Order: sequence, then C-alpha cells, then structure tokens
Amino acid sequence: MRASARPRRPSVAARISRRFRNFCQGAVIASVPIRCFGGWLCLDVKSRSTSTLGSSRLGTSRRPSMNEFTQTMPSRVVTDRKSAIYLDHHATTPVDPRILAIAVNAMTSEFGNANGIENVHGETAAALVARARQQVADSLAVEPDEVHFTSGSTEAIQLALAHAVASKDGVLRVAMSRVEHRAVIDTVCHAERLGLAKVFWVEVDQHARLDFASLNAVLDQGIDLLCVMAANNEVGTVYPLEQIADGAHAAGAALLVDATQAIGRIELSATALSWDYLILSGHKIYAPKGVGALISHSFDPTLQFGLQGAHQPTPNVAGIAALGMACRIMKEEGNAESARLGALRDRLQQKLIALAGPVTVNGDENNRLVHNLHVAAPGAPNDLVLARLRGRVSISTGSACNAGAQEPSHVLQAMGLAPDVAETCLRIGLGRFTSEEDVDRAAIEIADAINDVRKTLSGVNNA
Repeated sequence: MRASARPRRPSVAARISRRFRNFCQGAVIASVPIRCFGGWLCLDVKSRSTSTLGSSRLGTSRRPSMNEFTQTMPSRVVTDRKSAIYLDHHATTPVDPRILAIAVNAMTSEFGNANGIENVHGETAAALVARARQQVADSLAVEPDEVHFTSGSTEAIQLALAHAVASKDGVLRVAMSRVEHRAVIDTVCHAERLGLAKVFWVEVDQHARLDFASLNAVLDQGIDLLCVMAANNEVGTVYPLEQIADGAHAAGAALLVDATQAIGRIELSATALSWDYLILSGHKIYAPKGVGALISHSFDPTLQFGLQGAHQPTPNVAGIAALGMACRIMKEEGNAESARLGALRDRLQQKLIALAGPVTVNGDENNRLVHNLHVAAPGAPNDLVLARLRGRVSISTGSACNAGAQEPSHVLQAMGLAPDVAETCLRIGLGRFTSEEDVDRAAIEIADAINDVRKTLSGVNNA
C-alpha cells in the first residue's frame, strides 16, 4: 500500500455495528435511523455525559437512564410518503416508539435472566417482568398473579384449553361460534380428534352476531367451556360479553374470551365482566410479536396435559416489558384513540361509497370495532383489487392466518355471504399512526383499484 493512500472508510454495516457496540458499553448514540411503519424512525439516545464517541473517556461514559432514554424518543415519525399506506392493523401493528424504547432498554441495558435472581442483572430483569405484570393487571382490573405471559394468543388459547381439559373428569364439552378465530377453532377441534373434547357449534346471523337461540340451546346441553371472541377479527362485530357471561355461568360453563382484537378498545375489565380465561396478544396493540398473555384466576400450570409446565422457560423480558407498556398506553389513551379512529373510519367509509359505489359494509355497523371497515365491492374480485394496490395501500381480504386460501373465509361463510360476494370483500384496519391524509389518499387508491377492475372485467365480458 502506498504511503499516500488514504485509509479505507469503514462500511456502513461496520459503522452501525460499532455504534451499537459502543451503546452497549455506555457511549452515546445520536440519531439511529430505524425503518418502521412506512417511514424512518429517528431514535435519539442522549446522555448528560460530555464524552463523545471515540474519545478517551469512552470507557467511563455513563449509560443513559431509562428516564432519559424514554424522554429522548421522538414524538413524530419521519414519513416516507412514497411508501404504501398501512391499513392492515388487524393483522399486526407497528411497534409504538414508546414501547420500542422499553424493549430496547430490556435487551441492551437491563438484559438479565429474570429467572436468575442471584445477581443484580437477574433482579433487575425480574423487576421489569413484575412491573409489566402489574401494568397488564391494572389495565384489566385483575390481580397480578392472574397474569400468565405467553408467546402470543395461540399459546395462551392452547394453555387455557389444556387447563380446562385437565380440570375436567372425562371429555370436555366445548361450545364456540362458527366465526371464532382459527386459533381457537383449530385448537378445540384438535382436542376433539384426540378424544379430549366434544364440540358444540353456535350459529351467527348475516352480521356475524351470535344467534342467542342457538347459544341457549347449546348451553342447555351441559357445556363445560364456552369460547367466544370479544370482537371479530374480520368484520369487526363486537359481542355483548356481559350477557354472554351471565348465560354461560348460569348454565355452569366456564367462559374463555379471545380479546386479541379488542384489548384497549372495548370494556374488558374484570369489574365489568366475569370471565374465566382471557386471551391477549402484544403485536395487535403496538408491542413486538412473540408475546401475549393468558389472564385467569384459576389457571394452574401444573394441571396441563403433556409436558408443559414441567420446566419454567426463560422469560422474554423485552417482549413482556413491551406488553406491559402497551397495556398501560391502551388504558390511558384508548378512549381518545378510539374516538379519533372511529371518525377516520367513518370518513373512509363515506369516501369509498361515494367513489367506488356500489359498496356494501359487512358486520354490525352499530356495534363494531372503531378501527375496522369490512366491505364488499360487487364486480371487483378482491385478489385483482389487491394486485392493483400493491405498493400503494396495504389491506387484506381477511385474516392473515387464512391468507392464500382458495375459498372464502369461514367467517363470511358462516354469515351466509354468497361466494361471488365473499370474493369481493376487503378488510381495512386503521391504526394509531393513521392520519387523515392517509385516509383520503387510501380512499382514492382503493376506489381507483375497484373501478379499474370493474372496468377491465366489464370489457372482457362484453368482448
């Protein structure tokens, strides 16, 4: 190498890696860009220390406190307007920057094993888990020891059913509606195939509302467990849980409520409702994927079938801490957020009807999730509409768990929608970071896609 040659500049990856390493050692990172929900999040971590990256005082630089870390989180997102508008919040949600701060802190600063409380790192991690458990409990008006953390809703459902089976002498008699989430239906039906349960079906009407005549007839058959969702994940219909709980308990049945889509959006507190198992998931309320909870006063992990409960797994401290903060935010801001999203949803609905009519709204329009809009656009198959929206607006045809299915969802079938109508249905879910500008732009994009598909197919049919 010639003496006059300049040293090579480190690669971008190397510089980012060095910054992260320095942060873990206590140095300051100024403005780390993170790609998220349609834009760039500028994550600024500051310390009162006057030392800088690469200085001789690097080793003595003080790690920023949790307070400082949270306070330096940005209050806005720098949005890339060329990106697709995200309106699929029933499938998953972006991580809220405030929740991200909690998770990052748990992964980089308070990273101990919450099961290993023989040292300060383990104690600190255990304290984070305890705080999160209290936050979840506070949001639902339950005791902290009723909160059992899981990897998500599916595991929580499986644990609840396993507990119900183990608590019952003989076959568990389970009732559920035909519009429950696949995670519930598949789990219960699997237990039936194993000879552990017997399924009783509750019918619904054309708006996905429970048929109470069907429910009462089923309960009269001696049901042990009734499974019902708090709100439907496709068409948004909200269910009268107080009435359902009263009927179930009067008939001697325990109640499992799948609140995955509803937590923070409708009243679910134990002071208002009486349920035996309640299910929730982090990634539906702006926490990371991979964390959820089973809420139950009677759950005993030693009563599960199989080998579950034989060993206590290492807690996902970052995910659990994030879930706790997510529940706290939903409790404190849920009402205001619901009012804003309800107004935006109605605005989008009106614009779609005006720009892309005829459009039919599915579900119970008088009692549905405020961020849900499920429509049928006759003459415009949804797969063709989504193809035209790709890269512009992200919506879906239904549950992400059923994506790619060759037939209409079980929810739409249970509602009695004709196949040619069901294949034109679109599910739209607004979220915390959805703006009025997003709604107006999305309305035009979706309407243009629907009209374009109709025009194209009309030309083909007339040829």
